[in-house]
Amino acid sequence: MDDIKQSMREILQAESRAILGIPVTDAYEKAVEAIVEHVHHRRGKLVTSGMGKAGQIAMNIATTFSSTGTAAVNLHPSEAQHGDLGVIQPDDIILLISNSGKTREILELVDLLQRLYDNHVPVIVITGNPDSPLARLADIALFTAPVPEVCPLGLTPTTSTTMMTVIGDVLVVSVMKRIGFSREEYAKRHHGGYLGSEARKSDKTVVA
Repeated sequence: MDDIKQSMREILQAESRAILGIPVTDAYEKAVEAIVEHVHHRRGKLVTSGMGKAGQIAMNIATTFSSTGTAAVNLHPSEAQHGDLGVIQPDDIILLISNSGKTREILELVDLLQRLYDNHVPVIVITGNPDSPLARLADIALFTAPVPEVCPLGLTPTTSTTMMTVIGDVLVVSVMKRIGFSREEYAKRHHGGYLGSEARKSDKTVVA
C-alpha cells in the first residue's frame, strides 16, 4: 500500500507540473475569438476531431462546448473519409487534437478540408509537437508542455491527455465568459439529473 501511495504522490506531482508547464500564449485569445466569431456571429459550429485517446478528448470537448451554449460536434477522422465530412459547413471552425502532430488520419482530414470549400475553414490544433506537420498546417496552434508520459513505459497517453483536457477546459470556460453564458441558459440545455435541478434554482448568475 505504501508503494501505491508513493506512486500516487509522484503521479500527481508529475501531472501537476505538466499542467503548470503548458505554454500560456496569445494563441488562446485568438482561438477564443475565432470560436466566438464562427459559432456565435456567423452561426457555424465547432467541429472537433482526434484519433484514439485524443479522439476521446475531442469528443469530451465537443459535448462540453455544446452543453455551455456553443454548438459543437465531434467528427471521427476515419469516418470523415466515408461521407461524414459532409457535417462541415463553410462557416464552421475545426479543432484537431494530436499529441505527435503526425497522426495520419488527422493530416488526411486537413487535406480533405482544404479541398471541401473555396473559402478556408480555419483550423485550431492542440498538439505536443511544435515542429510537426499538423502544427505547421494550423491557423492557431495550442501546445502542451514537453514532458514525458507518467506511464512507466513512456508510451500510454496519460500526462498528454491530461494536458489536452485542461486546454479544452480553458477554451470552454473562456468562451463561456466571452458570451456571458448564464445559469438560465445552462438550465435550458440540462433538463435531467442533478445539474439540471441545480441550474433551475433561482440564481440566474452570469458567468463572469
